[in-house]
Amino acid sequence: MSRRLCAVVLAASVGLLVAVVPLRAHHSEAAEFDATKPVRVTGVVKKVEWTNPHIWFYVDVKDEQGKVTNWGFSAGPPGVLQRRGISRDAMKQGDVVVVEGFRARDGSNNASGGRVTFADGRSVFTASNEDRAPR
Repeated sequence: MSRRLCAVVLAASVGLLVAVVPLRAHHSEAAEFDATKPVRVTGVVKKVEWTNPHIWFYVDVKDEQGKVTNWGFSAGPPGVLQRRGISRDAMKQGDVVVVEGFRARDGSNNASGGRVTFADGRSVFTASNEDRAPR
């Protein structure tokens, strides 16, 4: 009887651990990005990583002196974006985009990618459902 009880407790513990680990791995928008520091950059898409848990895309931004800075933007999960009609090939290397989001709390050139506007005027909301874009 006690062996059976130990096996049940062990199985339940393993099941709980498997359920909790993915929750801990997902970050909070508020923990990573600062809602008081909106950013708006215009640049050329250099790379798109269409992977879980969030896609990342990178944009080269040129300042007034011609210096190029690479910005990384975190967007929503691939499945969420696809359900919104944003396909894997919606953003390609070489596209000119305006990206609005919130800067990373660590001050790096990373931000949430809330809204992306393309050169043709098309605009998409790329953030997760719980995230937002600057107003």
